[in-house]
Amino acid sequence: MCSLPGMVAFVTGAASGLGKATMLHLLNRGVKGVLAFDIQKFQFETPSNVVTVNGDISHEEHVNEALTKCKEHFGKLNAVINCAGVSVAFKLHNFGANKAHNLDDFRRVFEICALGTFNVNRLSAGLLAENEPEGGLKGIIINTSSVSAFDGTVGQVAHSAASGAINSMTLPMARDLSVEGIRVVTIAPGIFYTPLMDRMPAETLQYFAEMTPCPSRLGKPEEFAHLVASIIENPFINGSIIRLDGAIRLPA
Repeated sequence: MCSLPGMVAFVTGAASGLGKATMLHLLNRGVKGVLAFDIQKFQFETPSNVVTVNGDISHEEHVNEALTKCKEHFGKLNAVINCAGVSVAFKLHNFGANKAHNLDDFRRVFEICALGTFNVNRLSAGLLAENEPEGGLKGIIINTSSVSAFDGTVGQVAHSAASGAINSMTLPMARDLSVEGIRVVTIAPGIFYTPLMDRMPAETLQYFAEMTPCPSRLGKPEEFAHLVASIIENPFINGSIIRLDGAIRLPA
């Protein structure tokens, strides 16, 4: 349960960014197969040992369909890696425009990030528990939150709230699933260079890079994927929230 070769992983948000990098890294490390799940279309050719499913992580039927395909195609599931998420930048109230934060925007961020993560985990736990234990372990769940849960900055109330909820779920989930030998860990990334960053001006990217003490640059999706693999391979990491951020602390 801690050896990547032969393992089957379910990766959400796998069409781009952190999820895509994680899927490719795990495949390069010898996993048996990946169920790649995303609401976006997959714009690249996937290897034969990848099954792609389009769907919304907050919809029960979509996730159940993906888990059914995983069981049918690979016969098992060993690791769940939640990388899907969205964000919105808006202050609680824009006093210049006399406009309050849109409730539907907040709801969408919370439903995709927090509710979606919870939904994937609650539905996949049963399939993870079907594995025969090895060293007392049957599988692992890895969530993705954000450093904004700790350093909530201006305009990030929705993303901070959703990330904080994911962090707060980590330990009780780990304790709930401990009876079946299933670990739960959350990664809280800093600012990473993903396709979303392509829309930002160069000076904004430079500002983010300089904000990160060491190394002074944006994180690479491959570095996130490397941590995912390391967590899987270390059986004593459980119930933890790990910051992956180059020592950044977001300003007010």
